Amino acid sequence: MKFRFLSGLLLLLPISAGALEIFACEPEWGSLARELAGDDASITVATTAFQDPHRLEAKPSLIAAIRNADLLICTGADLEVGWLPLLLRRSGNALVRPGQPGYFLAADFVRKLELPDRLDRAEGDIHPQGNPHVHLNPHNIERIAKALAERLAQIDPARSADYQSMQSDFLIRWESATTDWESAAVNLAGLRLVSHHRGFTYLADWLHLDIVADIEPKPGIPPSASHLAGLVEQLAPNPPAAIIRTPYTDAKASLWLSDKLGVPALELPYTVGGGDDTNDLFRLYDKTLKLLGDLPK
Repeated sequence: MKFRFLSGLLLLLPISAGALEIFACEPEWGSLARELAGDDASITVATTAFQDPHRLEAKPSLIAAIRNADLLICTGADLEVGWLPLLLRRSGNALVRPGQPGYFLAADFVRKLELPDRLDRAEGDIHPQGNPHVHLNPHNIERIAKALAERLAQIDPARSADYQSMQSDFLIRWESATTDWESAAVNLAGLRLVSHHRGFTYLADWLHLDIVADIEPKPGIPPSASHLAGLVEQLAPNPPAAIIRTPYTDAKASLWLSDKLGVPALELPYTVGGGDDTNDLFRLYDKTLKLLGDLPK
């Protein structure tokens, strides 16, 4: 009983002196962590833009990284449900388990879209908490950044003033950039697109894009030949401006539909590192808006 009591107290203590160890599930959160925690923090990012964040192998290197982490930053909303719980169990790190300050889920701090009316596995890869791809709306990033800066100060109070300063600097630059993006994207409102997967829902909601169809018949379900043929019949009378996909998506179906409809198949970067010159959140948005803006209207 005494050991359990002492263990509980240890979870409440601030981290020890030295570089903050951060484990980020996706590149967007690694980039945000760098903005708010600074260059002294050691950040491990579990996935790349070319990996499906729904699926990941529990490699020993990732287990070791979580074992040493002071803070875990993931999307949540069940995006990582297929692999994160296993990594946490195998790491044995009580500091970053659910319910502890070191466990941070970005989607907890924003309004989720596409909340399902009912839960049925026959409907595909349904997320009970709504669409988890929350990072493609800059207003979500702003909300998450404020919550993350508070969490950093909570687990590392000795540097709380530094985190507050870095948050203020980031938000000034981010709000200015958001204003510029929204001004530049006015003409994108109503742009008709087909998306392979529902990874761009928040981008479409922010920019008022019109996603007229999905290549996947249901989330996470590959399209059949008959489904693709049906899309051609549905869309041919009024083709979309483009067919968009993420870097980790198999391009075959997009390219086939692109050829049949005579419209571009466009790979958007989706996250940090997903295209040329997208090595941080600012450049991710710059590149995404440029690619969309270059589409023929």
